Amino acid sequence: MDQASETSDSAPGRTRHNRLQLRILAGFVLGLGSGLLTYTLAPDAAWIAPLVEYVTMPIGQIFLRLLFMLVLPLLFSALVIGIAEMGEIRALRKVGVATLVYTLIVSGIAVAISLALVNILRPGEGVDRQAAQELLARGADSAGSILQTSAKSTTGVDAVLALVPSNVITAMSENDILAVMFFALFFGIGLLLVQSPRTETLKDAIEGVFEVAMKLIGIVIQLAPIAIFCFMFNLSAQFGWDLLGKLAAFAGVVLLALGLQMFGVYPLLLAFIARRNPIAFFRSTREVSLLAFSTASSNATLPTSLRVADEELRLPNKVARFVLTIGATANQNGTAMFEGVTVLFLAQFFGVDLSLGQQLYVMVICILAGIGTAGVPAGSLPVVALILGSVGVPPEGIGLIIGVDRFLDMCRTTLNVIGDLVCATVISAVSAPDRAAPVRTRTT
Repeated sequence: MDQASETSDSAPGRTRHNRLQLRILAGFVLGLGSGLLTYTLAPDAAWIAPLVEYVTMPIGQIFLRLLFMLVLPLLFSALVIGIAEMGEIRALRKVGVATLVYTLIVSGIAVAISLALVNILRPGEGVDRQAAQELLARGADSAGSILQTSAKSTTGVDAVLALVPSNVITAMSENDILAVMFFALFFGIGLLLVQSPRTETLKDAIEGVFEVAMKLIGIVIQLAPIAIFCFMFNLSAQFGWDLLGKLAAFAGVVLLALGLQMFGVYPLLLAFIARRNPIAFFRSTREVSLLAFSTASSNATLPTSLRVADEELRLPNKVARFVLTIGATANQNGTAMFEGVTVLFLAQFFGVDLSLGQQLYVMVICILAGIGTAGVPAGSLPVVALILGSVGVPPEGIGLIIGVDRFLDMCRTTLNVIGDLVCATVISAVSAPDRAAPVRTRTT
């Protein structure tokens, strides 16, 4: 699932999540509708500029600043724990390393596909460039230092060196997300290698940071409906009816990217590495697909995934349980693809020309964020906002995609959950080929 939608599997947790989704949808619709009415009936009214400058824009920026305040400690702790837990069971050390390598490679393929599609189809182009630049400038001013990007763009050897922070505190203060995530990855590997009572205590403390940050993100997300209303009013009052066409184009590109990963990359992995029949695999995992799509929650789907891995795919239990449990938080291909498409789409929408180096930067962040994204409602929101700010795109542009996110969330949840089963199948074939039996076919 997109971790953004993961909530407690309890009925009250699902109810709260559904209510939040309805409130976000209401904020989106009301903001879009009121903005379009303003654009149509009173495009040059004198009250619009003060309303945007002193009311809707500050409210949206407060929401973004709260997200920025929490996202780096959240990503750091999530990534450290995600890596460290792979070595928690010594017998599965080999499986953990194989799972990590697989996750990084396949997530890289997923993000590369999504970025290539956005560059080829360019769904964000065609809006009023002057209006986009005005909103871009206003967003940069109101967000202050959060949206400030480094004046020095690094290339070549300097770009490689910039991955390794000389001072992680400085990297955090400068919002150097790639350097922070490199340190988190390195630190997590250290925790994986050192098994002692002290490191267990340290890991518990970092988990505490994660839990606190996740709880606070959950509180901040409750403000999302109001912020989304403000974002959509600002955008629709500025761009008018162009928004609707761009939203449809955005959703189409996301679905195309997810489809290529699901029905292109996964069958190749199954056929050539796991030596499985892809058609039989998808037939055996139909129940998981339907449950993932309908619930939009990998937590709710995990028990069914474990049962299907055992009864239908006949994977080794210790491998399947480890990979599927880790994959529920670390192997998020759909989330990584969605974030990549969103960043480039909004860059095109606002007329920000991202260089090849910046796009590679976005790609790396999306791959790592697929491991470290928070498991809370709209948990990918702060990651997308932070990436946008780091490449000079107004983070308030996320308001554009929130209204169509629920359906896209259901689709990328399905990709994520099936991707976990593909991962478990491949890892089983690589680490224990003698125990991986062919998929059983069933007549219907």
